[in-house]
Amino acid sequence: MAMKRSEDRILTTHGGNLPRPADLDKLIADGESKRAEIDARVPGAVAEVVDKQIECGVTILNDGEYVKAAHGADYVGGPVRPGFCTPGAPPEPETEKVATSAVRYTGQDAIARDVEAMLEAVEGRDDVQGFIAALGPLSLGAGARNGFHDSEEEYMIAVAEVMREEYKAVTDAGLVLQVDEPEFATTWMFYPEWSIEDYRRYLEFAVEVINHSIAGLPEDLIRFHVCWGRGHRPHTNDVPLKDIADIMMKINAIAYAVESSNVRHQHEWKVWEDVKLADGNTLVPGVIGHYTDLVEHPEVIAGRLVEFASVVGKENLQAGTDCGIGSRVGHAEVVWAKLAAMAQGADLASKQLWKR
Repeated sequence: MAMKRSEDRILTTHGGNLPRPADLDKLIADGESKRAEIDARVPGAVAEVVDKQIECGVTILNDGEYVKAAHGADYVGGPVRPGFCTPGAPPEPETEKVATSAVRYTGQDAIARDVEAMLEAVEGRDDVQGFIAALGPLSLGAGARNGFHDSEEEYMIAVAEVMREEYKAVTDAGLVLQVDEPEFATTWMFYPEWSIEDYRRYLEFAVEVINHSIAGLPEDLIRFHVCWGRGHRPHTNDVPLKDIADIMMKINAIAYAVESSNVRHQHEWKVWEDVKLADGNTLVPGVIGHYTDLVEHPEVIAGRLVEFASVVGKENLQAGTDCGIGSRVGHAEVVWAKLAAMAQGADLASKQLWKR
């Protein structure tokens, strides 16, 4: 089944991370000594967070990333996490990890649990659709230096092939795969000597890596997510969307989720006047954010969605969040209020756009 589209109303979704129940958090904090209790608690917690999302009006939803939290954030194994680095820069053993052999995928059981929990939670709910977010190959590669492959290009292609196993497990189950790739935008901040032309050349290679990681998978189930990082900082040095959006469109996905409510990027809906979506593609702008505990007013959200609809078309639009908001917004009650406001804003925009 393909990713749902906004055929008669604007659908809603989010970045992935959501608040966890206090009892599950405590079990996770206690570590492996509580493994049996964690495993027993997770399915019920997933069902609860799915119900909560539906109550808030979210239509393309997930498990709040509870299963990942319970079993480790990433399911990739090896001597270290893979890494992308500046060619020729020597590693610093005291502060950096170095990949000394090929990475491999060891998360088969973990991703199977993730998929199973999500399928059970949405079974019989035809009005919603499940998704699972997985770290992109660029972002996974940010944690270590390459000390094994002959080149960074060769290394990152190897990383992409490793990640495909996780991605395939998601799409084989008929769930939407969200490839989380903040590095697509945030890498710019780590190379101040680069020009925009330099960065665009890097992104052309980044697209090759990402497309290699999803090669052979159903494009109509793949959503690409990019943001400028979840950190609470000025964001004055973010690369402008206008300089990277056309290259992002070369990624073989059906939907593109882009941070857009951040006040450094809120104006960038205008970029889509010049950068066009391919037929059948969907834009998922963030209309609520992790950067503030203020709950966005539904009218503000509706206004943002109407602006985007004016340039991409209402059927090619979904409402989303800038990033996962569960761990960055101060209180769980605020997170749920933000998601409810998003759904209310999407309803207001839908009434205006479909003239109901």
